[in-house]
Parts: sequence; C-alpha cells; structure tokens
Amino acid sequence: MDQGDRCYDYDLLVLGSGPGGQKAAIAGAKLGRRAAIVERRAMVGGVCINTGTIPSKTLREAVLYLTGRSQQEFYGASYRLKDEITVTDLTARTQHVIGREVDVIRSQLARNHVAMIVGTARFVDPHTVVVTGDEDEHRVSAEKIVIAVGTRPARPSTVDFDGKTVVDSDQILSMERIPASMVVVGAGVIGIEYASMFATLGTKVTVVERRDRMLDVCDLEIVEALKYQLRDLAVTFRFRETVTRVERHPHGTLTILESGKRIPADTVMYSAGRQGVTDILDVAAAGLVADDRGRITVDDHYVTAVEHIYAVGDVIGFPALAATSMEQGRRAVYHAFGEPVAGHLSALQPIGVYTIPEISYVGLTEDELTERSIPFEVGVSRYRELARGAILGDSYGMLKLLVHAETGALLGVHVFGTTATELVHIGQTVIGCGGTVDYLVDAVFNYPTLAESYKVAALDATNKMRAVATLDS
Repeated sequence: MDQGDRCYDYDLLVLGSGPGGQKAAIAGAKLGRRAAIVERRAMVGGVCINTGTIPSKTLREAVLYLTGRSQQEFYGASYRLKDEITVTDLTARTQHVIGREVDVIRSQLARNHVAMIVGTARFVDPHTVVVTGDEDEHRVSAEKIVIAVGTRPARPSTVDFDGKTVVDSDQILSMERIPASMVVVGAGVIGIEYASMFATLGTKVTVVERRDRMLDVCDLEIVEALKYQLRDLAVTFRFRETVTRVERHPHGTLTILESGKRIPADTVMYSAGRQGVTDILDVAAAGLVADDRGRITVDDHYVTAVEHIYAVGDVIGFPALAATSMEQGRRAVYHAFGEPVAGHLSALQPIGVYTIPEISYVGLTEDELTERSIPFEVGVSRYRELARGAILGDSYGMLKLLVHAETGALLGVHVFGTTATELVHIGQTVIGCGGTVDYLVDAVFNYPTLAESYKVAALDATNKMRAVATLDS
C-alpha cells in the first residue's frame, strides 16, 4: 500500500496535553478532523497544570494571602493572617485549583470530541507511536502528529537530589515543611520566583548565580527595584559564584562554592533550566533529532525535519511560555491541514515574572535600544504617586515607558509591582497598534486605578521631550 493511501487511526495525534497540546487538539477538532491526545494518567494539563505555572502561581497567591504581605504597609510588619503557616495551608489551595483546571480541560476535550489516550508514547515510525498504559500497550497511527511533550527540570549529574533536602523546582512543591533556610542555585525566572515566595514566608534565602546579575532579560532598573525588595526580606545574593558541591548532613545541607564559601541551609533548590521530555519519546525512530537539552528544531510553521510532524511549546525552546505555546499549537494545526492563518506569531510577547512583587514587560529594553542606536526618552510613574497605589498599600511599584525621542512611538513598557502582569497588556495593545505616547497623554483612565500610571508616565516622557525640543529651537 502506498504511504499516501494508508488508513490512519486519527487525522491528528497530539503528544502531551499541556497548553500547546490542548489548543492543537481542539483546533484539529474544530476543523472537523479526528483528533486524539496521548497523556499520562496523572498529568492531564501537562506540566503547566500539575507542577509548573498553575501550582507555582497558586502557591504565590497563598503565600501573599496567609502572610498578609500586601496589608503590612497599613497594619505593620508583624501583621499576618496566620502565625504558623504550614505546607498543608499552602497546598490546600494549590490542589483545589489544579483539580478545577483538570476538570475544565477534560470538559473542553470531551465537548470537542478529542479522544484521550492514557499512557506514555514512543515512536516506532514517522506515523506511529506505541502507547504504554498501566496494564497494556498498543499502537496508534496518525496522518499528522504534534509533539507537545514539554519539559522537566534539568538536573546536573553531579547533584544528588533526594526530594527533601536537595530538590528541583518540581519537588519543591511537595516538601513536608517550610524550611527555615534555603539556598537557591540559579537566579533565572523560576529560581527568583521561588526565592521571593519563601523569603516572604520567613525563610532565610541565599541565591547563588554564576552570572553577574539576575533576570538578565529584564530591564536593569526594574531588576534593581526587585532586588531591593528581596534584600529587605533578608535575601542574600551571591553573584559570580559557582557551586562546587552540595553535602547532605543529618541536620541539613552544606553548599560549597568555588570561591571557598560554605553556606549551611535546611534545603537546597536547584533551578538549572529545563530539559525537553524527548528521551522517552524515541524521536530517532520518527527521523528526528533532539539537542542536548532535549529540544526539537522547527521552522516558522512549527514543522520539524519530518514534514508531517510538528512540535510546539517548551520542547522547541524560547520563549517557553504557556500563552505562547497555546498560539503555537493552534497555528501548527492550521498549517498542517492547509487552513489559512494570518502572518507569523507576533514577536510582541508580554513576559511575566511572578515574583513578590511581580515584574512584567513588553517590547524593547533600554539596553536593546541603546545597542540599536535608537533615540529614546523614558517616562516613569510610581505607584506611591497614585491614589490606587495608596489604597493598595503599594509604595514601591513603578511603570516605565520607553518612547522614541523623535516619533513618539511607544517602544517598550516595563512594570514592577501589584498586578504588573495584568497592567502590561495596555502597553502591549498600544505598541501592537502602532500607537504613540500622545494617545496615552490624551486618554482618560478610570480613577483611582493603577492604569493611570500610563498617563502619568506618558506625561513625564512628553515633558522631557518638550524640554529637549525647546533647547533645539
């Protein structure tokens, strides 16, 4: 039988039910195709729902609520909703949210008649996988396949993880108690998010990072503002330091640095990046190759080296965001079945860092504009100047606009503080529509709101540009 005449079990088979896999399968079903998802029984919703985005952000909300952090400006630093916060207090909220999200996903897939195949997939040829379930295994074939298996925490081979005293970012969610002290190895997004959460809980945190700064993709001024807040929570930073080894002892751990420093702590958390879950997939049997981080290379349409196999989400690398993965999944399936889709995925993606306080940005940074020799002006608004900031008790938050000094075009928005990840979307919309600072100057915002910060920052930038223009005239 010719390969083109072959009868497949499904038109579309998606490997993984995370954000990218969900949207890919549902997009296929909406196009009238027979779609199925392969996923392990305990992992419906993928890493995002079970061990990544949703549990970590829910944990953050629980920490903020139980510690009374957002109310301490009014009621004093000693104010807490509960004096003794336990792991059970934190995980109760997390498990509730995870359960609800899993139910929503199952309902969405069922409503769209997407088959759920329980088990772990392994390629046997470019169109076929073997799915190993709890009790048996069987073959499943498909005309088009989307790989959306996601990632897991990368684990250095020199580190002896035990899930209790030496943990990765998955294991930290199932610790038995809140540690009195912790070393966080790695000052990327995940490392700093957890460092800020545990510091808020009262854990004495030390962050070790081999580079000379943290969150190097973010605006330097915003990062410095966060660093100030974390130091106020007694976080210690060790930059330009490398961990040589971690020793486990009966009463804790000892982290030895290359410089000779020795840091005792109850727990060590490694945040050493992510590893694509392609090793158990046997991608070579499908004619594919994964790099040393388990990532698969794709083109602009998310097509791999095999024309009918696509890959989306964290397994293809940057930006590795849930929101981006969803759109990648939809676009990949539309391309697979010849459905038109407008242009390419926009490069204008908002980035959110769920530290305490939050960071979010969209567009270019000051460093990028300087490197490109683009003349720009900066407009800043501080939450303490806003009535809403006073009502919320946020005196440290800020919003920064980067504006083209000649055209007034909005080039970048950087936010630090309460609801930063929500607030950034106003700037994203203005930039995406080609808006200028004049629009924000003339716009009327609800009062009192944090959104007013856009108008205040726009006026600040405009006044600076006017001062330059006056001197030039």
